[in-house]
Amino acid sequence: MSGAPVTILCMRWGTKFGPEYVHHLYAGVKRHLSRPFRFVCMTDDPASVPAGAEAYPLPEFQLPAGEQDLVWRKLALFQKPLFDLSGTALFLDLDVVVIGSLDPFFERPGPFHMIRDNDLGLPKPMRWLNPARAQRLVRIGNSSVMRFEIGSLADIPQRYLADPHGVMASTPNRREQDFLSEQVHARDQLQFWPKEWCVSFKYHCVPLFLASYRRDPQPPPGARIVVFAGKLKIPEAIRGGGSCWYRRVGPSPWLEKAWSLDP
Repeated sequence: MSGAPVTILCMRWGTKFGPEYVHHLYAGVKRHLSRPFRFVCMTDDPASVPAGAEAYPLPEFQLPAGEQDLVWRKLALFQKPLFDLSGTALFLDLDVVVIGSLDPFFERPGPFHMIRDNDLGLPKPMRWLNPARAQRLVRIGNSSVMRFEIGSLADIPQRYLADPHGVMASTPNRREQDFLSEQVHARDQLQFWPKEWCVSFKYHCVPLFLASYRRDPQPPPGARIVVFAGKLKIPEAIRGGGSCWYRRVGPSPWLEKAWSLDP
């Protein structure tokens, strides 16, 4: 093992993702991170956390009454204090699969890194017909994979909690990651992972259009984390499914191996 100890964070609440997602994510981190680490799952179901990992309660974070989009809870990760946690943390969503070394995620300089949201989709050249909007979108991140120093951005959740309705009303698409990106960008601290590190299963692993009928999904070279977004979930992607007439999703035995609980 090498490098200073780090913390891996994830969050689980409700029933959208079963407890198996925590177990599989922990197993993937153990296989692909060489330095010492704590794996902390903040959850309303501590029994779902595997042996060797640590169960913490969900941080107190008061969403507006009736707010249905609970993903805004992610902003609680930046509160200070955050329980007894400190130092460098890598946050991972539950619906990601680790397929390569995580060590480089801790070696890049800079205080804050996340995925560039544009990098998880297909190219959209027509966006540049509206340059101002296009320029804003290229600096919006995806919060599925984030590295930060715990407690260093405590004013961001404070700003949200001071006026949650105003923040959401002024945030395009009402997404927590848009608000977070703009806040970190304003501090000149926003950096993005190399786009080949974090890839979309739907757009980067599944061949496009009719080519999907000739080839099964494969990760592109250099991929370290496969991100799932939309309706297609990891178990369905492993066996193949969620196809439509213009695009087949074949089986992915490599994904099954990467999502296994084996050492």
